[in-house]
Amino acid sequence: MLKEFYRGLPKDRAKVETYEHGFEYLERMLAGGAALEYGEMAAAGLLHKYKFSNMPEEQMDEFMNAHIAKACNLCLYFGQVENSLFCFNLDNNHKTNNMVAIPEMTLVVELLREILTGAGCEALVIASGRGYHLWCRLEAAVENERLYQFMVHSMAKALLGLHKQGFDHNKIKANFYPDPRARDVVSLRLFGSLHVKNKVFSQVLTREGLQGEEESWGAFEKYLGGKTISVEGFEKAVELVGR
Repeated sequence: MLKEFYRGLPKDRAKVETYEHGFEYLERMLAGGAALEYGEMAAAGLLHKYKFSNMPEEQMDEFMNAHIAKACNLCLYFGQVENSLFCFNLDNNHKTNNMVAIPEMTLVVELLREILTGAGCEALVIASGRGYHLWCRLEAAVENERLYQFMVHSMAKALLGLHKQGFDHNKIKANFYPDPRARDVVSLRLFGSLHVKNKVFSQVLTREGLQGEEESWGAFEKYLGGKTISVEGFEKAVELVGR
């Protein structure tokens, strides 16, 4: 299911978050055919992050299996010109504790979900630790600039709704992927991961609330099976949101 859902993203490169490290680990990864672009150690429990490129298909399959087994978190990059997936990355913009739940986040996610659904682009909403990822999947690739403008306009309407209800929109930080201004720089974790700080599974948020791990996989499968957006449907959504 992961391969099918993320089918439009490049599979020759990835960022891997893992607690494994050292020359033996790198030798094993490079022996699989991938090239190392960089490695770093994060403060969250001595987590290590590696970006690999020129990755053969078999090695990507191995990383996906390790991701599902929770042995690592796999993060993929977007295509540099066009994509059949786009994602709103919403984070709590709190300066001291960005993992705390805030009412602004709950409301803006619901506002954005309604805007997208009303335009015919239902999103898969996944908890990301500091907020949520709202993924939309297209049946064919669309130019990044058009995807980006649609996301910006949709988010502007959601933030306006937040403001009208008396909430501070500055408490929400929004990023949009793919971003034509930042090519092959930012990656996003795939569904099925454990957040590196709170070790919580990436739960799906339905209208009934956050789902458990098994229920989240069921919601993911249901979305994959029936919510892919046609290109014609996306173009209609662009018109509706732009009004």
